[in-house]
Amino acid sequence: MLKVNELSGGYDGKQIVKNMTFHVEKGKILGILGPNGSGKSTLLKMISGVLKPTRGEIMIEDHPINSYDIKQLAKKMAVLPQLNASVFTNSVYDAVSLGRYPHQSGFFSTWSKEDENLVNRAMESTGVSHYRNRHLEFLSGGEQQRVFIAQALAQDSELLLLDEPTNHLDIAHQKQILDMIRMQVELNGLTVVSIFHDINLASLYCDELLLIENGEIRAFGEPHEVIMQDQIADVYQARVVTYPHPELPKPQITMMPTNELEQKQSTINKNNFKITDEYVKYISPSPLKVISSAVHNAGIGWYDTFLNRAIAPEYDIYNVKEETEQFLQHNHFSPTNTVVMLTAVKTKCAAIQHFSKDNVEISVMVTAGVGNGVDVTKAYLREDEPHIGTINTWVFINGKLTDEAFIQAMITATEAKTKAMADQQIKDPLTNTTATSTATDSLLIAATQQGEEMPYAGPITEVGKLIGRAVFEVTVSAIKKYKDHTIL
Repeated sequence: MLKVNELSGGYDGKQIVKNMTFHVEKGKILGILGPNGSGKSTLLKMISGVLKPTRGEIMIEDHPINSYDIKQLAKKMAVLPQLNASVFTNSVYDAVSLGRYPHQSGFFSTWSKEDENLVNRAMESTGVSHYRNRHLEFLSGGEQQRVFIAQALAQDSELLLLDEPTNHLDIAHQKQILDMIRMQVELNGLTVVSIFHDINLASLYCDELLLIENGEIRAFGEPHEVIMQDQIADVYQARVVTYPHPELPKPQITMMPTNELEQKQSTINKNNFKITDEYVKYISPSPLKVISSAVHNAGIGWYDTFLNRAIAPEYDIYNVKEETEQFLQHNHFSPTNTVVMLTAVKTKCAAIQHFSKDNVEISVMVTAGVGNGVDVTKAYLREDEPHIGTINTWVFINGKLTDEAFIQAMITATEAKTKAMADQQIKDPLTNTTATSTATDSLLIAATQQGEEMPYAGPITEVGKLIGRAVFEVTVSAIKKYKDHTIL
């Protein structure tokens, strides 16, 4: 649809865009990224025909852009520059209707039902229909932006050029506009070239990205090929980290402060554990980075309060989310800052120990009811209904773990738990084979994220060795407490 070949140019004899070559296929969205002053808007002005390049060519459907007259080009291409300033008073309807001008043989002398339908559809899709009789100067900047996007859509061109289309828009309208543009691309084969300042939005909605640095192409390709941590940090001169979007195969970035924000010093202290009849509790002086399979606030996050709550065997597991939030609020715990596990084991059976070696310190808590032991290799023979977990394990670490180390710590802790069950000769009652777990065990790894980084936590590392030893010993102790309690 659009081909740019060896394009160069700028203003007042200064070359801003330098030797750019790329192409955009029909029915695709290309996002243009780059720092302020990198040449993004200059490039868009050249593509739109507003600014003549000093070198190179621009082709639309294999025809040079200068081979089209003004109306022909307007039928092929619609342009939305940065927020327009209305030069004369217009109603919203009139402003959107201007998008149909290239399709008229005279000044609206051939206005048709199709023109009317396209204008109304554009207003509806951008959420400005209820402003149709209001004048532009009485709208907010975000509302005006949506009107001009509607005008560009009403033009019904095959190529749409946008300069920061979500500028001035709140998050709801950003999503509405970009979802709508994406739908036009998918359903009608619209081709879009758009400048973005928001790298995450560009990654989510664009098929390809063009990263510009000092007027030159630094990278061009799919989002995962362009939004690479070191590359973005270098181009923008900003400290960032990349991570995958939780639902889509698209990279996202998080900005990091140049100087790390002062964080309250925190150490894992066994004296911070408290046991009541209702729960085992640990409260950290400052939030810890956590990965867990808890029933409340599972996954990865930062939390400072941890509860292992004892529940009756007949507890309604199907209502766990609502009931847990009610419990937290009733007991004055923050639902957003508390990790909760549930166990059918009495809290008096909890085992807690602190371990240290060299510069590594950890605390481990385990409750281990093993009456419903499961051999995971024979689990396909079972038809258990969901029920409360029985072996819950917490591992708190004084140290800074990488994401890889968090995952390895979970593996190491799980292997140590399994070894403890074998040591205590726990059997699967269905198969009479050695149990490896119970049906709904939960595990939590939490770290202070302070001090020297620990890149790994497998069994050949110091922290891994300590986790293996600690989880094994504390699980054995918890199993023995559980057995003694059930005998009594």
